[in-house]
Amino acid sequence: MKTAIYPGSFDPITLGHLNIIKRAAVCFDRLIVCVMVNSEKNKGLFTPDERVELIRRVVAKLPNVEVEQSSGLLSDYARQKKACAVVKGLRAVSDYEKEVQMALINRKLNPRLDTMFMPSSAKYTYLSSSVVKEMAYYGADLTDFVPREIIKDVNQRMEDRRNA
Repeated sequence: MKTAIYPGSFDPITLGHLNIIKRAAVCFDRLIVCVMVNSEKNKGLFTPDERVELIRRVVAKLPNVEVEQSSGLLSDYARQKKACAVVKGLRAVSDYEKEVQMALINRKLNPRLDTMFMPSSAKYTYLSSSVVKEMAYYGADLTDFVPREIIKDVNQRMEDRRNA
């Protein structure tokens, strides 16, 4: 069984993330979407547990997709899950430079782990969780940016933040 991991902060998951998940799920027997704790992104909109729950709602109809979280090194997590690949979505050349560096480090730490780069679909190249949060803060319509299953959650959390 070929297992891959799609790691990220997913705060919140976007339609761009979902596009990568659906495409990667076709390539592997098992895809684990792993909410990683990113040391550079301290305070999130949602807690890691909340992100896992939101993603599970979004991918519920994808039978070979699982959702978990990890606060350790990706290479160790992949070894533990017996994963052969990491899936990374690329939006721009700037993503590529950073992700190649990470792929090389992961390969050094876990020689059995490959990285598969998937270019973003053209309609999502501009989309990021940060953009979604900014739009939600100002009350923009999120229909074309976030899976419909979680739009209310994102809007409610942002409203709570504005009123705090």
